[in-house]
Amino acid sequence: MPKKNVTADESAVQEKAVAVEEPVTAEAAEKPVRKTAAKKSAAKKTETAEAAEKPAKKTAAKKPAAKKDATAEAAEKPVKKPAARKKTVKAETAESAPAAETPAEENLNDITVEIYEEPAEAAPPVEEAPAEEMSLPQPRRSVAFIGSECYPFVKTGGLGDVMYALPKALAARNCDVKVILPRYKCIPRKWQEKMVYRGEFMMDLCADGRSFYVGIMEYVWDGVVYDFIDNEEFFSAGNPYINLIDDIPRYCFFSKAALAALNYMNWVPDIVHCHDWQAALVPIYLRTLFAGTPVASAKSVLTIHNLRFQGLYGIPTIKYWSGLPDHVFNIDVLKQGYDDANMLKGGLAYADMITTVSPTYAGEIQTPFYGENLDAHMRHHAYKLRGIVNGIDTVQWDASTDSKLAANYDAENVIAQKRANKRALQEALGLEQDEGKFVIGLISRLTDQKGLDLVNAILPQLIDGNTQVVVLGTGDAHYEDSFRWFEQAYKGSVCSYIAYDEGLAHQIYAASDALLVPSLFEPCGLTQLIAMRYGTVPIVRETGGLKDTVAPYNQYENSGSGFTFDRYETGLLLDAINRAKTLYFTERERWDEMVRRDMARDVSWGVSAEQYRALYLELKP
Repeated sequence: MPKKNVTADESAVQEKAVAVEEPVTAEAAEKPVRKTAAKKSAAKKTETAEAAEKPAKKTAAKKPAAKKDATAEAAEKPVKKPAARKKTVKAETAESAPAAETPAEENLNDITVEIYEEPAEAAPPVEEAPAEEMSLPQPRRSVAFIGSECYPFVKTGGLGDVMYALPKALAARNCDVKVILPRYKCIPRKWQEKMVYRGEFMMDLCADGRSFYVGIMEYVWDGVVYDFIDNEEFFSAGNPYINLIDDIPRYCFFSKAALAALNYMNWVPDIVHCHDWQAALVPIYLRTLFAGTPVASAKSVLTIHNLRFQGLYGIPTIKYWSGLPDHVFNIDVLKQGYDDANMLKGGLAYADMITTVSPTYAGEIQTPFYGENLDAHMRHHAYKLRGIVNGIDTVQWDASTDSKLAANYDAENVIAQKRANKRALQEALGLEQDEGKFVIGLISRLTDQKGLDLVNAILPQLIDGNTQVVVLGTGDAHYEDSFRWFEQAYKGSVCSYIAYDEGLAHQIYAASDALLVPSLFEPCGLTQLIAMRYGTVPIVRETGGLKDTVAPYNQYENSGSGFTFDRYETGLLLDAINRAKTLYFTERERWDEMVRRDMARDVSWGVSAEQYRALYLELKP
């Protein structure tokens, strides 16, 4: 059990507000970056094409030559790599995308990089579809997922979970799935070593015709093919997201390189499924610069995970780095305001279908309050907008097998075993050890979006001698400081663990009686689904996916899955918590029945995967 109340890690998740930058001049936009050169070494036969399709013990991409400091040079171990010709891929014509060749013999070069993050644990496989379901004849569809992060390789939030779990659920339902990601330097070494070299080419990118190296590294795992786009110049930073001025060029490159890689490998999907603004240029590229190439036959789906982040920057910069034609920089597609281009807005205009992560959020983003200045654009494209609630990986999140818990349990013995987990958590975090206390967990990024100003306002009123509060997360400094103050002021009743610890998160889910999610807005939310899976009753605000997944408790019918409030007000949040405490202390049998109901609920990816599969069939009958 980690020590409590540590300071935030420098590599913790940072939430960036999307700001409108000053217009960038063409001269500034064309400022050169470090040129990437593809250096080659002598070839040596290492494995057959059949073996290349399986995870290899040691692999690496052909890396472009770049300046390295002494530390990086010392960390590299050169190994043989294939002597392959450079290819220049012109995206504009069908001839520009060479047919894929999986060489009969590949020579691999391994460059081992010391990683400064702790390696992520290998996640257990997503549950397979039931045998009776898989026995039914199902049309097969091929889908390419394109996004900026995916667990366990790199994850900063819910997008990483979706990019991991949904492709696996679809693969179990007769879909041929490929996931395309940037090959960030921060991906742990144990995953880098399993990647197999698939090829390389040069790709024109910028408005002035500048070309860049594109390497393709591949890893196959649990029925899903992961292809990593390699370029030292764009993806050598320690974190997936740096700042907007650096992220704009790298995700222009990534979006175009992903489509060019599909053409290069001669793998043409039925559906290209893009995620958030980092991949939002893909639908535009598909219908403009890649028109007439094999991949142009695919239909495009763009999923909004959080509308607040849009890739908004000056038109000259995005026009230069994307190389897109002038006609897409109009008010109906990319242009926003007078001098800005919005990458997400353009993708929404060109996508064949738009999805977001809950039906309620799909309606909310068409209103001014939730629309982040795109509400009119969303209403215009509402005919192709669908809301599909996320699921969770019910193998990874399973209280009966979770090795991180003090005591495992299921719906039959949850009441007794939650007490054991509560005592273990109280002891580890320095709280007063009393299994009769009502323990409220809060696992969150510490930002305004999560409703923490409401929590700060009422927290002193929660500490009544019968209640304990456990906070886990990092974020804005003023929230971190306020929760540290509450811990000092209410020792034994409040613990503020200002960091993120995956093991501790599991323990809080298992030990808490209720989980607090009072968000200002919440596209979907996963914490309330995990809480129900662990027999912890959610207390949430009725917004977005929280409204779609938590049914309010009805005392007359003894039904519901949690406690809710509607308007964003401190008094209503306090009332919802007090209603939960009243049921817990005065009608414990009814509380325990709700706990068992929540644990029996299906919160897996099964239903969501079927909805996405039906959507793909609708686009490609």
